[in-house]
Amino acid sequence: MSNIVKQDEVFGNYYNRINTLILKTKKNVVKNVNYEMVELYFEIGSTINELIENYNLEASQNEIIKSFSEKLSREFGEGFSVPNLKKMKKFYLTYRTGSTAWNQLSWSHNRLIMNIDDENKRNFYLEETIKSKWSVRQLERQINSFYYERLLSTSEDNKAEVKNEIDILEKKEKVQDFIKDPYVLEFLDIKDRRFLEKDLESNLLEHISEFLLELGRGFSFVARQRRIDVDGDNFYIDLVFYNYVLKCFVLIDLKLDKLTHQDIGQMDFYVRYYDNEIKSEDDNPTIGIILCSDKKDTIVKYSVLNDNKNLFASKYQLYLPTEEELAREIEKQKEEFEDKK
Repeated sequence: MSNIVKQDEVFGNYYNRINTLILKTKKNVVKNVNYEMVELYFEIGSTINELIENYNLEASQNEIIKSFSEKLSREFGEGFSVPNLKKMKKFYLTYRTGSTAWNQLSWSHNRLIMNIDDENKRNFYLEETIKSKWSVRQLERQINSFYYERLLSTSEDNKAEVKNEIDILEKKEKVQDFIKDPYVLEFLDIKDRRFLEKDLESNLLEHISEFLLELGRGFSFVARQRRIDVDGDNFYIDLVFYNYVLKCFVLIDLKLDKLTHQDIGQMDFYVRYYDNEIKSEDDNPTIGIILCSDKKDTIVKYSVLNDNKNLFASKYQLYLPTEEELAREIEKQKEEFEDKK
């Protein structure tokens, strides 16, 4: 064996040792963060519940939680919204007299499991997730495919087949997938999430934001990657603006592939949610914009609910950029991005 080959082999062995140490440490860091998070959320739920149960306050339960949310959000960020605090209270009530195995799972896992009303079924998923090391996505698939019920009704000879199907359908999560958990990022108050996005997507969103703000047509930036919670499911809107001339919210979603009916339906859902839950009575109806940056062509589409189309045509179009203007800006930024690669 030549010295060069031997040197490469020795180097490779030491590199593998360092690689293993890094991966092990990353796993431990993520494990500790998740442990601390769920312990904290359990204690927050316990504290809120204690106040509501033990003191005869004039304020209603919703008012108390809203007061907590307002103060905590100002100091610690969006992770302490009213829906999240209600989930923490429910989390405590679910497990205050039951299993303590919940502290071995992430908050994302626990949010799914605690919505199961049947205690035996809930404990089954709790224990099975820990034993089988299911990812959040795997757990969700198992619940939605009635894994518990199918396993109970399956003969002993076929149970192994049912148990193994998840490994075929869903891949195991990697360390970086745990780190990208939005609840972990929110808990750690990591505001800039650009490292989670593809470079092109990040550049396009940033450019569109600057373009709208520089138009001088009343656009005010509200949020990037705005999370909305609907019946326990989380959705993320790429960009949210408020136009103070039109007095309405403007929602923007960016797609890096072909525009589908599902994309349009999703934006309509966002628009309807903002109209029903976010906008005030004197605000005008919300407008959605879908930016679809396919490899071959760029398509921009406004999402306007049917009963608001007349308002859009008569007033909104005076202040909103045209679809052609937005498509031109996206193409321009794509070219600049390609030149820098």
